[in-house]
Amino acid sequence: MASITLTVNGATRTVEAAADAPLLYVLRNQLGLSGPKLGCEMAQCGACAVLADGEEIRSCVTRAANVAGRSIVTIEGLAAVWAEQRGLDATEAAATLHPIQQAWIDVQVPQCGYCQSGMMIAAADLLERNPTPTEADIREAFSNTPPSPHLCRCGMYPAIIEAVQRAARAMAD
Repeated sequence: MASITLTVNGATRTVEAAADAPLLYVLRNQLGLSGPKLGCEMAQCGACAVLADGEEIRSCVTRAANVAGRSIVTIEGLAAVWAEQRGLDATEAAATLHPIQQAWIDVQVPQCGYCQSGMMIAAADLLERNPTPTEADIREAFSNTPPSPHLCRCGMYPAIIEAVQRAARAMAD
């Protein structure tokens, strides 16, 4: 076991974990974060996606020790990122969703919802890099951007595209 210090959703936490422990296991089992999901355990579905210094990574194949010192954001911390970017006070921040989360609600994207936290993380990564993506850009980001596509077994891709476009408009305001 090793002592690993992680910054997750703005909080610094020290955990005891095996040197090769996947970040996903630490997030879920030790830090109690249920947003990232275990899907394929091979970085091929995206259900486990989180942001590391603003870039999407797959937490099922990333060793927790390898992200020590980086800022990790899960779906649970996405609203706080937006609040910080907007300079909201604590009261406003507590009542605010990230525009991506709000768009997912407005469009009613989830059917089963299992993949959706990973989908929203991918949207956050995309919109950080490209604030005005075309439909082709969105399809590329969710289908062809390494390490692999984001998979939705329910086939909610048209709603996901609509939600990303809606979030992009809201973030531009």
